[in-house]
Formats: sequence, structure tokens, C-alpha cells
Amino acid sequence: MRSITVTLFLALIASGTVGLVTYQSQQGNFNAIFGKPPTAVGLLLYDNFEAEDVVRIEIRSSTVEGVFEREGKQWQGLIPWKDRMDPVAAAAIIRFTRGMRIEDHSPSNKINRRKLHLNRRSVEIRLVGANGEALAYYRMGRISSWKAEVDNVEQPMSTVFIYPKDDPDNKSVYLCTGDISPLFQENLKLLRDHRPLYFNPLNLQKIGIQSPQGEITLGRAMPQDPWRILKPLKLPTDRLSMQALIEGLFNLRATKVSDRSEVTLPTNSSSSNKTKITLNRFGQTTPTTLEIYPAESLEDISFKAVVDDRPDTVFELPAKPASGLVSLADLPMDVNGLRDPTLTSLNVRALKSIQISPSTGANILISRTPPEPWMANTNQRNFLANEKNLFRLLKAVTNDQVSGFVSDAASDFSPWGLDRPVLSLRFLATNNEVLELRFGMDAKGEFFANRLGTRTVMKVDGGLIRAIAVQPYEWKHARVWSLNRVNLSQLVIKKAEEEPLMLDYDFFAESWKARRNGKEISSQLVEARANFLLSQLEGIESSQWLAKDDTDALAALGKPSLAIGVKELIKDDDDNVVSNQIRTMVFAPATQPQHYGHHYGMILGENHPFLITGEQHQKLTADLLDD
Repeated sequence: MRSITVTLFLALIASGTVGLVTYQSQQGNFNAIFGKPPTAVGLLLYDNFEAEDVVRIEIRSSTVEGVFEREGKQWQGLIPWKDRMDPVAAAAIIRFTRGMRIEDHSPSNKINRRKLHLNRRSVEIRLVGANGEALAYYRMGRISSWKAEVDNVEQPMSTVFIYPKDDPDNKSVYLCTGDISPLFQENLKLLRDHRPLYFNPLNLQKIGIQSPQGEITLGRAMPQDPWRILKPLKLPTDRLSMQALIEGLFNLRATKVSDRSEVTLPTNSSSSNKTKITLNRFGQTTPTTLEIYPAESLEDISFKAVVDDRPDTVFELPAKPASGLVSLADLPMDVNGLRDPTLTSLNVRALKSIQISPSTGANILISRTPPEPWMANTNQRNFLANEKNLFRLLKAVTNDQVSGFVSDAASDFSPWGLDRPVLSLRFLATNNEVLELRFGMDAKGEFFANRLGTRTVMKVDGGLIRAIAVQPYEWKHARVWSLNRVNLSQLVIKKAEEEPLMLDYDFFAESWKARRNGKEISSQLVEARANFLLSQLEGIESSQWLAKDDTDALAALGKPSLAIGVKELIKDDDDNVVSNQIRTMVFAPATQPQHYGHHYGMILGENHPFLITGEQHQKLTADLLDD
């Protein structure tokens, strides 16, 4: 017979079991009694929301409280200051929360949370959704010594102790990847947006700059249009300068941000010595204006500034270039710094003709009727134009930058020699639009340019003038001769003091025979090298034509270092050989410093020597015989 004690004990067990079963059937688990199982290592601590779900960020510690809310695409601070929150910081907090990967965990009652800085003095972060529900709520402790390896991240990542507070059933402390603790220093000052201007660069329509140096207005009619200077003159802008200005304004950051009530603005300022930058956006009638006060002393390293859409905030902007910061000195904010520094903005594809008129010499007309090639016409002669010189000319007037802008209000052009130009270029487009540039030289020998019909005078480098070929012979096509291997019968190659090497060629057999000093040496000839030489001779081009009386070239070519003769068959209409044509091209090293590395060349019996590059000459002198 059982004792009363045993009976009561069994009764208690049975009663407890029935109670647990009943509770489990109601709750679905025993988390309230035994605690919720911890989230497994390798998983994200919070994966139940997306970044765009967060509309409110709350940050609390024993010393500071911050509340921030999203208004459209902007984050606004409510506490501890009413001002714009740095969107980068807001994104960092949300991204950190969404990306915390669990590296380890432990029951909270088995560790000293104070040693992990998980006490009341630590930072608490709460992310709230649109319905007011907490998407994440946790306390962030100290950084651990453990570094986590994360896929697609080169360096090991820091880890931090996290204590979730949004789930009372989760009684674990986690070690998670990431670290944003520096954001919460100095009463959350880093969460305040230090950029005075917040805008979408693609949505800018107009930029106004008012400074002690004058007033500039830049604008564009549509977002895809190029920027133009509208005031004080209507001018095209330089693309890179506009990019530097817009990127600089976008990245402009204050070294310090203060409440208006805490700062005394300079009293020595007036509208004439302030700088104002005004931004107008497409589709918005209200502009944003940044007002920058002048420095109060030469020792000041920053300017105080205010912006009208943040009236309670004062910014201190760096006055001089500093590492990692954009200063006002970095921004191009004058007309000459923003205008297009090239002579023209020609549409080369729409170009129909170019007339080159030097002050001494005949006019040269370069023209084409697509798809025909460019032709040159001078002294009543018409010939294929030198496309290398055409490229140099177009590059000079569309890409090369002027040295400076001398005047935008010239009425008398004689001080710059532009009343009697040394060179004029007249460009005609397919729509018959005409643009004429004239170049002058002053008494000091400096060069200047003016677009006919404008009052702007630009200083240009002498190299730009020299890049424009003004002699008729310079416009000869770069191809120095026409050589057809079908009719080639022989090459004769004479290098310096060597005996000539004679190569007989059979086009149909695609074979070569070699002789030197009357001896057959075909077995020593490397035919692949001979074929390569023939290809070079067929396509040889001059890098520059020289005057027919160039004394230096003629003197050097009198003692050539290389001579190549070609013998070609002349055939009648029935393909019968009627005669032979023999031509010889000679070469010698260039002697003038400006032609360093080049070689002179000339076809004997023709008028003009020319230059070839050292690379071309090296290919012509390659050894054809196998050692």
C-alpha cells in the first residue's frame, strides 16, 4: 500500500503535466517558461523587413536620445535637433541592422552583460515601420576581438555584442558582424547632415552664382541638354568644369554644424561681399539658396554659411583645400573657369569644307562630297587630301585648349594683330552655316584668335598654329607612292656600305629569289620577312611632307643610309609586258632637333622629301637573310 506522501507527489506531477499540455495547446510552445531557442549561427539576426519599410529610427543611451523620421526620400531629425539627418548615416544604421550575421550566442543569464557594455549606458536602437510596429529593437555593446570572414569582403569584419529587446522570449546575447558605434559619438552630431545642399544632379535646371567677382547664371532647357552660361554672356560651358562644379556642390560638407541660436554670424558682411549659390530644379518653383559669409580675419580656416531650406542651422565650410573635403577654393565659380576653353564646338560630321587662308601663300580648300574622300584644291590642282593633317587641324580647333581669354568686349582688334590676321580658317557646314576663325600675332610674337562676328579675343599657344598645315605640298596624301605587287618583278635593297641585295619576285608563284655579288643566296632568304617588307613598301606613308628646297633633308639624302629600288612591269590593255618602270626611294636619319627619331625619305626624281617615323624605318631595315 502506497504512502500518502508518494500519492500526493504523483498527483502533483500529473497536475503539472496537464497544466503544461494545456498551456502548450494554447501558446503553441514553451518559450515563456524555458526561453526561446536562440537564432542559429550563420543566420541574420533580423531578416523580417526591408530597408524601405523603416520610417522611424530611435536611438537612446544614458546621455542622449535621438528620433528621426523619413519624409518622402529625406530623413528629418526631431530630437536632439530639428534638422535634416544625414541620409548616408540613416542608410548605414538600417543596413547594419539588416546585415547582422550571427557568429556566436549565449544565454543572457550566463554572461556578465555589464562587461560586454550591454547595460543601461549602451546604445539602444529601435527601427519602426509604417504601422508603428518595431521592426528591430536591440542594445549594442562593445566590439569584440573576433574578426569574421564574410564572402565578397576582402578584409575580416569587426563583430559586436547585441542584446535583442524586441522579443521577450529571446533571452540570448549574440555576437554579430558589423560596427557602427562611431556614428553615436558626441551627442549624435555625425547623424546630422553636414551637407548644406541636398539635390539630385540630374534634376538641376539652373545654377546661380553671386560673388564679389560678379554674377553668373548657368542653365539648360532640358535634363539631357548641355549646360550653357546664360549670364553675363551666352557661352558654351566646359563639360569637365561643370562636372567639377556640380559634384563639388553635391559633396560640399561642413566641418561643423551648429544651431542658429548658438552662433553669431559675421557682422562685417553685406550683399556685395557675400557669396550666394542658388539651385533651381526642374518641376519646382522654389529654389534653394546657400549664403556664404566672408571670413572675419585672414586666420579663419572656414566660412560660416546658411541655407534657406534649413533656417535653424549654421555651417562652417572649409575655406582652403583639405584632405577628404571639398572647399570653396576647389569649385570653379568664375566665367573663365566654366566656359568652354576650346576654339570651336564644331560638328565635324556635318562639315562640308574648310578654307585655309594664310597671309602669305595660296588659299587651300579642303572639301568632300560623302561618301567620297576629302580632297584638296590649290593653285587649280585637285588631289586627295592628307587626312593626317586634316585630323591635326580639327583637333587643334575642337580639342586643344586656349591659353586664356583676353577680352569679351573687344572693338579694336589691332593690339592683337587680328585686324591683319596671319591665318584665317573658314568652316562651312552642310546646312551652309559658316564659322570663321582668324589668328593674329602681336608685337611680342604671341598668338591670339577671334571668331569673326564676336568680340572675344583668346590667347593661343604657338603650337596650335603650327599644327595647321598652310603649305599646298603639306596637303598631299600621306601615301608616298602607289606600288602594286602584281606588277612587281624586283626589289633592290642597299644599306649603307653593304653590297646591294637583289630580290626577284614572282607574284603568281608567290616566290622570291635572292642574289648578292652575282651569287645565288635564295636558300638564306626568309620569305616571310621579304613578304613583310613588301607589305610595308605598299603602305608606306609620310608623317610629314617637307618643302622641296629643305636644305637639311636634301643634304642628308645625298648620302642615304638606305635605298630601296623597285622594278615594275608595264603592261598594255591585253596584259602584255611592254616596258619596265624603275623607281628608287632613299632614306637618311633626320638631322633637325624637331625631327628627332624620324628619317628623311624621298623618291628620286620627285620634288618633295618627307619624314617617316623611326618605327617605320626599322621595319624597312629588318634583316631578310637567315644567319
